[in-house]
Amino acid sequence: MSSLRPSMRGGVMLMRRALVTVGTGQCPSPSELRRADGSRICALLYTDDSVYYSNCCGGRALAVEPGSDVPYMALGFSGRISSLVVGTRCELSVWAHSGKRGSTRVFKAGAVPRLREVRRGVLSNWDDAIRSYYCQCH
Repeated sequence: MSSLRPSMRGGVMLMRRALVTVGTGQCPSPSELRRADGSRICALLYTDDSVYYSNCCGGRALAVEPGSDVPYMALGFSGRISSLVVGTRCELSVWAHSGKRGSTRVFKAGAVPRLREVRRGVLSNWDDAIRSYYCQCH
């Protein structure tokens, strides 16, 4: 069993070889999405947001590796993502239904502190709507 090395970067504890991290609010910058060993993270998906931007990107976080193709998200994250950060020179494609079906959107490098402000069709938004994703870095 390998040891995990914690590292604090941009208010996010990153664990080497771990997919789940703990967010403490305020979104990290895209260039800060790296593990303790220097390897890049494609994106961080967070379960919490806030009416205050300084408190966004909190709660449980899912570290997405470059090249990750996930048509079925883990139960604790599927339909619960409220904030996200995409790493530099990366893009995250998301779908509203599992199996990569339904509404789709591509997020480029940057932070989205509140997915409720990103429209999905006429009457809905992307808050708690992501159920599958694909992430790639160039």
